Amino acid sequence: MINIAVLGYGTIGSGVVEIVDRNQTILQKKTRQSVEVKYILDIREFPGTSIESKLVHDFQTIVNDPDVQVIVETMGGLEPAYTYAKESLLAGKAYVTSNKELVAKYGAKLLALAKSQNTNFLFEASVGGGIPVIHPLNRCLTGDEILEISGILNGTTNYILTQMTEEGWSFEDALKDAQEKGYAEFHPEADIEGHDARRKIAILGSLAVGRQIDFEDVYTEGITKITAADISYAEAMDCKIKLLGTYKNTKEGQYAMVAPKLVPLTQPLSGVSGVFNSIFVKGDMVGDVMFYGPGAGKLPTASAVIGDVVDAIKHLDRYIGTIWEEDKLVLQSLDSFEQKVFVRMKDSVDKSKVKEAFGDVEEITTQKVTGEYAFLTGVMKEKEMSAKLSAFPELISFIRMA
Repeated sequence: MINIAVLGYGTIGSGVVEIVDRNQTILQKKTRQSVEVKYILDIREFPGTSIESKLVHDFQTIVNDPDVQVIVETMGGLEPAYTYAKESLLAGKAYVTSNKELVAKYGAKLLALAKSQNTNFLFEASVGGGIPVIHPLNRCLTGDEILEISGILNGTTNYILTQMTEEGWSFEDALKDAQEKGYAEFHPEADIEGHDARRKIAILGSLAVGRQIDFEDVYTEGITKITAADISYAEAMDCKIKLLGTYKNTKEGQYAMVAPKLVPLTQPLSGVSGVFNSIFVKGDMVGDVMFYGPGAGKLPTASAVIGDVVDAIKHLDRYIGTIWEEDKLVLQSLDSFEQKVFVRMKDSVDKSKVKEAFGDVEEITTQKVTGEYAFLTGVMKEKEMSAKLSAFPELISFIRMA
């Protein structure tokens, strides 16, 4: 028998317990052993429930029990999760987490600790919810040099942008609706300002290059400045606006950013709507591959956690071998990053000065917006774009093209 402990009985933690109970036969076939949740750690009480006998409030009860082989953490945040992870690994127990904050900050360090103790630190559910993407990067695409990862990594922002596009809502109304449906937190800054996606692209980029990318170094913009006018222009351009996390590996070095971008309808990411996530990966050998599915939710995320639990059981006392060194990778400045840019200016702008600065541009019009001059530039470097745009007091906003 394999005993596991679950730290945190919230949405995901309760989903993990539910799957272990409901799919016990499947788990036994996969692991050739019965799997049981022996402990559930939570600060709350659950009197009269089926988990009451398993509930503990002291982590030491779990980490000091030699019968517990796998510890699952679904609490979120850096502490006490980091302390729990270190103590678990030092005790030789496999540690499975859905905690993106923990993985983004300490993933490389905890992998090194797991290796030293001949156990495993697994985190499939930390990116993409129920979408399997970390395992493919670690195993299936390990023979490729990853040239690009770009994706919709946050279901909350994708839902808001979808409602703005399909229902014509304002950002404020779409956010309120997302909060009422439980897709957005009461304090939604981590989602709408892009911080959640920033951590996730840092994790994926780190795995792609095999070195530590600090999420604090990733240039990040959120979606709070996206307006109904932007949505109208996007429709006129046969595009949709999506918040994308992007990692690119070029001859000049590695770039990473999170920002809203105009995605042409010809690109698969444009069709990802609602709370779904999708991740595009380009390898030098395999070419283009896509991963799509529910980016959050109780059972989809718990399913990814259980996948790691099964992997941990199959590799008890044997380190799997994820390549993510603690050596920090210094990202290239975005100054030399190239893309087209969609620009909105007040109609009073001198068009001749626009042509002088940007050359021939493609003017974009929509019947829903008046009093503006909007255009799409040619491909230009970020530094050049910023310098030229700053010279125009008539500038309203700009959005990069994907």
